[in-house]
Amino acid sequence: MNKTKIVKAFYSRRLKEIDRYAHHAEELQQKVMMRLVSEARHTEWGLAHGFKTVKDYSTYARTSGINSYEELKDAIERMRHGERDILWKGAVKWYAKSSGTTNDKSKFIPVSNDILRDTHYRGGTDSVITYLQNNPKSRFFDGRALILGGSHAPNYNLPHSLVGDLSAILIENVSPFVNHFRTPTKEVALTSDFEVKREKIAQMTLHQNITNISGVPSWMLSVLRRVLELSGKESLDEVWPGLEVFFHGGVAFTPYREQYQRLIRRPDMHYVETYNASEGFFGLQTDPTDSAMTLMVDYGVFYEFIPLEELDKPSPNVVPLWGVETGRNYAMVISTSGGLWRYLIGDTVRFTSTSPYRFVITGRTKFFINAFGEELIVDNAEKGLKAACEATGAQIKDYTAAPVFMNAEGKCRHQWVIEFVQKPNDMATFALTLDRTLQQVNSDYEAKRYKNITLQPLEIVEARPGLFDDWLKSKGKLGGQHKVPRLSNTRQHIDEILSLNH
Repeated sequence: MNKTKIVKAFYSRRLKEIDRYAHHAEELQQKVMMRLVSEARHTEWGLAHGFKTVKDYSTYARTSGINSYEELKDAIERMRHGERDILWKGAVKWYAKSSGTTNDKSKFIPVSNDILRDTHYRGGTDSVITYLQNNPKSRFFDGRALILGGSHAPNYNLPHSLVGDLSAILIENVSPFVNHFRTPTKEVALTSDFEVKREKIAQMTLHQNITNISGVPSWMLSVLRRVLELSGKESLDEVWPGLEVFFHGGVAFTPYREQYQRLIRRPDMHYVETYNASEGFFGLQTDPTDSAMTLMVDYGVFYEFIPLEELDKPSPNVVPLWGVETGRNYAMVISTSGGLWRYLIGDTVRFTSTSPYRFVITGRTKFFINAFGEELIVDNAEKGLKAACEATGAQIKDYTAAPVFMNAEGKCRHQWVIEFVQKPNDMATFALTLDRTLQQVNSDYEAKRYKNITLQPLEIVEARPGLFDDWLKSKGKLGGQHKVPRLSNTRQHIDEILSLNH
């Protein structure tokens, strides 16, 4: 019996709703905004910001300025101590712990029951049903889903209140239906020690029929390599012949794609990108021929955007979804059913289409190098590294880059620390290709590199094997959704990493 066909029959109505994104996105977003405001009307935030008077987007945009975590932190701390009706209705028991990406300070993102239901789990469901629509011969539900998660811990010793990785929160609260198809066991999935967890997952799944995998590419790769070691096989096709799709997110997939293709050799293997952050599930690759993701506009998230060039202005131009233009970089602002109001999430995106709204993630508002006016963003870095790898046969596990500031002669450069899975056949060619590609995709970088007058040729430092994992481990951030900061405008992270590069 093909279980997949039976399950797929229940989702035809939802697919029609997603089809409405192409021509009704503004209407759907307006409804989301009004629902969020209505449900939070009697909260402390709603009363203080006049939610009772909000009738449309223009009045909502006047309720408050744009908020960073610092503006909401005190309210979130009160919520974590058990206070009710602060940013969102009722009490919020779950908090997704985020490293903040550019510093060691943790953020605690409220995860209400509402946002679990109307955003995170809807995103997971939509990921599956759009995949099944695109692949009618799928045997997705004939096996198990390997879902890689993090861990959680008590929240101020309050009963039933926990903090942890979003993935751990999702696994802890997942429906019995999903549990029927998911592996590993909840106990193993929530193990805090990643190295112990990796071993247990590899042992447990070695002889299971795994048809789909989900997780952060870097951490999943570590698990899959251990599975191969235990099996003695050359490719995962031999271990899990039914494996057909990898739902990935958290970091850019480009540096890892070739490594996955070496591990999974079947030509019809599918890779689906998702944008599921601690703050909400925002995007999903619905068209396998288009690398851009579709913005999910009828979840519990209302979107606004700030043109990246205006981000640091005292009064930047903030536009709703229907005000964006294709080809421009925007910082994303969200309001959610978790109680984040006009919250600057820290990610930057570029829209490739407005019917439906499709976008690519271009970086972080704090993941950039602009020490000398070069405005280098993660999207530039990924393109440059891809070209350098193609030119030299290299494969990259992890990397970070930061400026080396001007010396007495006014000379400065960018320093890249890169851990290779496969070293370049010529390191000089790798560095030259990376540098030239960065100049091709970024005119500001090109101008600063002109004749080596300001910015000198970039420097590559080869990382020893395991360097970045050791750095994350020293921070207590090995595994889960923790990520290596790709670009930084300071040397804090890179100097710490270099100190471990013995």
